[in-house]
Amino acid sequence: MGCCSGRCTLAFICGMQLISILERQIFDFLGYQWAPILTNFIHIITVILGLFGTVQFRPKYVTGYAVWLVLWVTWNVFIICFYLEVGDLSKDTDLIMTFNISMHRSWWMENGPGCRVTPVTPPPSWAPEDHRYISIAGCLLEYQYVEVAHSSLQILLALAGFIYACYVVKLISEEEDSSSSQKGPCVEKPLQFSALLFIEVDPHIHSKLLKIGRGMPLTSCE
Repeated sequence: MGCCSGRCTLAFICGMQLISILERQIFDFLGYQWAPILTNFIHIITVILGLFGTVQFRPKYVTGYAVWLVLWVTWNVFIICFYLEVGDLSKDTDLIMTFNISMHRSWWMENGPGCRVTPVTPPPSWAPEDHRYISIAGCLLEYQYVEVAHSSLQILLALAGFIYACYVVKLISEEEDSSSSQKGPCVEKPLQFSALLFIEVDPHIHSKLLKIGRGMPLTSCE
């Protein structure tokens, strides 16, 4: 197939997904966001398997990749609702993103564009001793909107990947059907023997062979 085929487009989408999710994984590690780290890791493995299935004509791998993309879109929609505090969700809940292991927030909370971090002294009495208490001001873009932008990008790539994954599975199935139809069914044919080969024997030699078979001696004059 040419480079403009569905397989090449899907491979390009998988490459973009890997680049974007690796960038997101780095910042989630820096912010100790354990739930996103776990789901990002599963997504990386699944995208690699989808890319392998696309290149090696493995429709099962591509199908599994498409199924995972549905779950991946659902997770990113939840992330958007979480940071925008839709319904009863709150972005300050520790249990969801960090499994209640730590009080860390998104890395972009302190390191966003234009953010100025100022330590608060003395810290309040309820603040843990191993944590610093800070105030953040001057951010050009609040951290929750940076996280929403990351999730929105993942949703767009996932939707494009899902569409092309279904298209590639259809192409591979059609190619397999066409190749099997060209070979045709295997029909057993009876063996056909060639015509018998008749050898004309000289009568003089034939008489000698008959005498040998009867045990009669041969004379030199014959």
